[in-house]
Amino acid sequence: MQSGISASQELVSQFNNLLADTSIFGLLVTISSESLTPVTTLPSASADFARNLEQLRPHLKENEALYVILRRHDSAPQFVAVTYVPDAAKVRQKMLFASTRLTLVRELGSEHFRETIFATTAEELSPAGFEKHDRHAELDAPLTEEERTLGEVRRAEAEAGMGTGVKEIHLSKNMNMPIATDGLVALSEVGRDDGRNLVMLKINRDTETVELVQDTSNPSSISELVQSISTSEPRFAFYKYRHTHDGTESCPVLFFYTCPAAAGKEIKYRMMYPLMKRAVLTVAETEAGLKIEKKFEVEEPDEITEEMVLSELHPQAEVKTAFRRPKRPGR
Repeated sequence: MQSGISASQELVSQFNNLLADTSIFGLLVTISSESLTPVTTLPSASADFARNLEQLRPHLKENEALYVILRRHDSAPQFVAVTYVPDAAKVRQKMLFASTRLTLVRELGSEHFRETIFATTAEELSPAGFEKHDRHAELDAPLTEEERTLGEVRRAEAEAGMGTGVKEIHLSKNMNMPIATDGLVALSEVGRDDGRNLVMLKINRDTETVELVQDTSNPSSISELVQSISTSEPRFAFYKYRHTHDGTESCPVLFFYTCPAAAGKEIKYRMMYPLMKRAVLTVAETEAGLKIEKKFEVEEPDEITEEMVLSELHPQAEVKTAFRRPKRPGR
């Protein structure tokens, strides 16, 4: 989903200055009068990226969204584009900034940006926050995004027993931002202590994008969760499971992919889900900041049981018994 907002000529001019002048560390951008406009630039006070980040901190407000373009790498593409959308920002502003983030990168030239980041707290844009982001990104190395996408396509084709017809899905155009804006905002709320505990997503057959399922369920147990999941359509469900085990309370975020038999035999539609699953998980973890403790894949929702979930979260240690020599016959 795109907002229709475009970059102002002033912003384009400021960004061109940023490209040409290495003494400029960053460019801050906002949305004003239905246009992307520059706020200010940040000078480069050091050759060290972490030290330059200190200049950014005063500009990050707890209730105000902001785009942040930073010079991070010595070789091209040099820049990282950050969409900063704090939890306390107004809902309309959250939606507007999230839906315009791709427009910002596209109009300024995607070839200039090595990566894009979605942040909800100032801590994520600190030196420690960037280090954490880098560690997470390294988990997917050494494959490129294109290589990972092609791998997903090949695996899905093999599972479905079909040929290149899957290419009709146009996966590549959705991989960068496969989730509609309201879905991304909802996912970010799952990571908050006081936020929602369930977000369900589905794929729109016509637009081939992932949408938020409008549902007000607030399940407090696995059995209640099962009742909330559709038995006629596939679902991606993110559930914050608050429970107590051995006297300790925890609330891990769990991911459930369900694809019931009643979803029909339309191969292309069913194929969209395994193809999109990796992209959805990537966005949930890197864009919405979720730490997913366990992932489950089942056909029918009622296959999900509390016993199954607990056995995965808290596996029992194997008890080994000492070897006993068997008794000799006749004794």
